[in-house]
Amino acid sequence: MDIKQIQELIKFVSRSGVNEVSIEQKEFKITIKTNQPPTYLNAVAPVVQPQVVVTQAALPIIEAKVAAQVTVVDETLNFLTIKSPMIGTFYRSSSQDKAFYVNVGDEVKTGQVVCIIEAMKLFNEIESEVSGRIVKILVDNSSPVEYDQPLFLVEPM
Repeated sequence: MDIKQIQELIKFVSRSGVNEVSIEQKEFKITIKTNQPPTYLNAVAPVVQPQVVVTQAALPIIEAKVAAQVTVVDETLNFLTIKSPMIGTFYRSSSQDKAFYVNVGDEVKTGQVVCIIEAMKLFNEIESEVSGRIVKILVDNSSPVEYDQPLFLVEPM
């Protein structure tokens, strides 16, 4: 289960009125609890290779238990994140025949355009608020993005 799946599960729990959700897999167990009155829901999740990233969330309490042979690694711990400032469609270049603004391994500076987000037929250039080297692009070209969604991981310089 990756961080996006955990975040979606947390959102589901907080919106649905469910008090507690537990998922158990071969080497992974997660329980999400809220302070709401209990409602019970039993579900079976497909077996997925465990990949756990546990962060501190303000609303629900997350309890993650992993078997001893699984190593829990937060690969984003030392990286900065460039996030979407709006809802829209993410584009890596200004048009299909143009080169991408940035690629993995490229160095970016504060104020440099890294992508475009189209919102309501307006194309907004998104500038980096950090300087460093792009280590991961988290969104596919032409994909919808949400407000505050991580777009790039940047290794600070």
